[in-house]
Amino acid sequence: MRPAWICLSQNARILYLIFSLCHYTQAITIQASGNAVAAPVQGSALFSVDITCIGTPAVRWVFSSVSRRQRIAAWILGGSANVTQMYEGRVQTHPNGSLTLSNLRLQDSGYYIITVTETSGNSQDMGLVLSVTEVLHEDMQFLVVFVIVLATLAAFLMLCMWLWNKLHRFIKAWIQSRCLPEHTETELQPL
Repeated sequence: MRPAWICLSQNARILYLIFSLCHYTQAITIQASGNAVAAPVQGSALFSVDITCIGTPAVRWVFSSVSRRQRIAAWILGGSANVTQMYEGRVQTHPNGSLTLSNLRLQDSGYYIITVTETSGNSQDMGLVLSVTEVLHEDMQFLVVFVIVLATLAAFLMLCMWLWNKLHRFIKAWIQSRCLPEHTETELQPL
């Protein structure tokens, strides 16, 4: 007795072979909106990914830099995430495998690697780069406002000193005019 797939036509055999290959290889694809994410200090960064695979995969995010490698979170899509204590309160996981990191620090700059693993054991990795920057223009705005306030205060104090000087001269002249007799007659003495 022959297997059922041998009795099929040539075209049907090719379709059956393609279906079987796709079913057993269970290809994983990870797509990201961009490979680089930039965010300011104290801001947040969204690592947006779209995962395509057969079944319910496990997702793991890892941070990697020159000085260290740290696991961030791991979960099975649709389940609750196991977040590392170091990132607790700063990480939000999304149902599609994406990750949001908030309250950013300069030390958060580096590579973020997502690993998607199917139940069959196949896995796929993808790396994204995060660049955390300090916002200097806010510091400049504070400095400009501070200089304007100081200049205004200095101008007000100079105006007060000028008015005080004018008042002092007026009072001094008034006192002198009150102290002098109205009619003074001076006698000339012979030489």
